[in-house]
Amino acid sequence: MTAPPPNDDLNPAARNGEDDSPADPTAARRHFVRQAIDADLEAKRFDAVRTRFPPEPNGYLHIGHAKSICLNFGLAKELGGSCNLRFDDTNPSKEETEYVESIQEDVRWLGFEWDELHFASDYFEQLYAWAEKLVTDGNAYVCDLTAEQTREYRGTLTEPGRDSPGRSNTPAENLDLLRRMKAGEFQDGEKTLRAKIDMAAPNINLRDPVMYRIAHINHHRTGDAWCIYPMYDWAHGQSDSIEKITHSICTLEFEHHRPLYDWYCDKLAIHHPRQIEFARLNITYTVMSKRKLLQLVRENYVSGWDDPRMPTLVGLRRRGYTPESIRAFCADIGVAKFNSTIDVVRLENAVREHLNEVAPRRMAVLDPVKLTITNWAEHGSDVEMMAAVNNPGDESAGSREIPFSGSLWIERDDFKEEAPRKFFRLKKGGAVRLRAGYIVDCHDVVKDSAGNITEILCTYDPQTKSGEDSSGRKVKGTIHWVSCDHATEATVRNYDRLFTAENPDSPAEGKTFLDYLNPDSLSTTTAMIEPELAAAAAGDRVQFERLGYYVVDADSRDDALVFNRIVGLRDTWAKIASKNPPKGKK
Repeated sequence: MTAPPPNDDLNPAARNGEDDSPADPTAARRHFVRQAIDADLEAKRFDAVRTRFPPEPNGYLHIGHAKSICLNFGLAKELGGSCNLRFDDTNPSKEETEYVESIQEDVRWLGFEWDELHFASDYFEQLYAWAEKLVTDGNAYVCDLTAEQTREYRGTLTEPGRDSPGRSNTPAENLDLLRRMKAGEFQDGEKTLRAKIDMAAPNINLRDPVMYRIAHINHHRTGDAWCIYPMYDWAHGQSDSIEKITHSICTLEFEHHRPLYDWYCDKLAIHHPRQIEFARLNITYTVMSKRKLLQLVRENYVSGWDDPRMPTLVGLRRRGYTPESIRAFCADIGVAKFNSTIDVVRLENAVREHLNEVAPRRMAVLDPVKLTITNWAEHGSDVEMMAAVNNPGDESAGSREIPFSGSLWIERDDFKEEAPRKFFRLKKGGAVRLRAGYIVDCHDVVKDSAGNITEILCTYDPQTKSGEDSSGRKVKGTIHWVSCDHATEATVRNYDRLFTAENPDSPAEGKTFLDYLNPDSLSTTTAMIEPELAAAAAGDRVQFERLGYYVVDADSRDDALVFNRIVGLRDTWAKIASKNPPKGKK
């Protein structure tokens, strides 16, 4: 298959001043990658669509990879094509089987299944054979320069590079040296194989890039069979060619590598995929660099790759994010040609919207203070079962019964002895409705010797039962509660953003991204939960009414539940920011 023309403008009519409106009105809503593929199929440049997701198994996937996964697998599905999962495992010093397994799990968790599973290491023999062909044809040579010397000889953006002494070797000399490299005759770093292109090329990637380096390292799949390993730029594009990939969809940092990939395909006269670059995903209050994420893990700033504060997919999964919400987020932000930073609120809103539809409602009190109904003895029974709706937006979710008694736990923040006028929760001398229960009126409080409130004393109005209210009373506030005698203790981990700075990757002078770690990114409390929650299993997601969405953590035991906060019911950070705007802004 021939390479695409150098000009990738999809609207040539526009250059001539003609009407470039698409004949198909839906085409205008398709992103530029889809438009490019449609154009290729229409021009019969390719007979089908074959994409791939090609991670390096040197770490865990993060939310940025989710965008690439959704794009590659999504396009293949939309267009009736295929999508491979391929591990570009060319750097054994940083790669582990653990990462291979986690990546497969992440792809499946997101809802995708690959057509074929491959590894670049599957192609080591073919890649080496092609390397010998380039050497034989005079298009590659063995270089004796050290890594530092290679950088020095490469030149700068304004100055051309200098030829390596090995550039003048004959093809026969280079072939002999390459075979001796492969046989293990040389030490690590002693020699490299380089493509012979142009040391004066404006694109530095074309200044005789390294194709192979010597590394006597055990590979997680090939063991000790090889002591020379292909560089990423050599293996990546040729692996695409071997798999007959039609569209190599990459992030923008590979745009300047495209001429190199094209050069290799042209010199080898092999199948030529079309590379299309899109903007990578950057999110506020987050770092995406694998190096930085690894540093957070190794230096124990987080508990591991699956720490719920991490942007890794295993971290988001443990945090309680759903695959549906992540796919919706990726669809919402779209596919762009230019790098930008997405507000993390959009990711949080995506999971809020999904969980609002599917998460059952439950009551939990995170900072309990006792509320005693002083006239409850007049009720006639110690306990009354109250009907509570499981999900107001889903009638099919039904309802549950919750025990209501004369001793309840409520949130400490839901009561003020002396409250401002617009405080619509409970205050002394005021009234509030207890969700799915009665209206109560506060007449007194009990305090300890330090003046802290230990008990709130109220009376209940028997005519105000939810669903059966015949009193005609109206109150502005409704609060949640849990019966003291029926509550179960649970550990609740309230997670927040890991960084306090919107862009921790751009630290002030003298600082690093670590200086912006949020000291309040995790707080732990013991909560009182309603009986229905006692049977929750790891992975179950619920809405704690009026508080937020939570998931049962894998650390839970039958007798010791642990809940992670997924996201609050509203963007509290935005509220804080609006009250404390940056200098010069209002």
